[in-house]
Amino acid sequence: MTLPALPEESFQRVLCVVAHPDDMEYGTSAAVARWTACGIEVGYLLLTRGEAGMPNPPEETARLRVAEQQAACAVVGVKHLTVLEHPDGVLVYGLDLRRDICREIRRFKPDVVLGTGYAIETPYGFDQADHRAAGLATLDAVRDAGNRWVFPEQVDGENLEPHSVRWFIVPGLAGSATHGVEVTGEPLRRGVASLEAHAAYLAALPGHPAPGDFIPQFTAMSGKAMGVEHAVLFRAHDLQAPPEFFSEAVQD
Repeated sequence: MTLPALPEESFQRVLCVVAHPDDMEYGTSAAVARWTACGIEVGYLLLTRGEAGMPNPPEETARLRVAEQQAACAVVGVKHLTVLEHPDGVLVYGLDLRRDICREIRRFKPDVVLGTGYAIETPYGFDQADHRAAGLATLDAVRDAGNRWVFPEQVDGENLEPHSVRWFIVPGLAGSATHGVEVTGEPLRRGVASLEAHAAYLAALPGHPAPGDFIPQFTAMSGKAMGVEHAVLFRAHDLQAPPEFFSEAVQD
């Protein structure tokens, strides 16, 4: 059984929330390239500037990595980039983080929020702490954004209306993914180029493989789940669909 495609025809705005510069570029940005080419508006929210990711002094690293992220965004057609200044490496799940993500959701008004996983252990090993904090805070902020009484100062003082997101999606793997996005051809090329835009960061990682070598291999493996040459896979949740147990109860 092949995985279905995400219902992109219904997407208007997608907000991608990640912890660091470069987090979007390990394959997911190829899907972003496809979306922007189709006229879907995509925004990135980075929770840190990635200042702990290189041996350079933190402020120097932060300026470099944000500039590289801006270049990566340009490659895949992302014009809306917001970078917060939560501390890199020690990102803390809590109300401050939820509040900032909620604010951006209410500003950008996406119908899709793309977050990251929040599990401790992944098929690639133990996930990095910032990623887990970002993933869980994003999931909670999606619900917060639609509730007028959560962070009401944004509604009353900042004139940001509550906003309910339709889809919450996170990158997935074959076996756990529910949907996919075909990225064969130009989207994949742009996705690879977007990671290559992080040249100084990658150069500081000893033995890091070339983006053009490993990203096509990964998307080719994912493509098998959709029956296409190259794909990016996701776990997708329709937040406005009735819970399955309600449907089953009605059928019974």
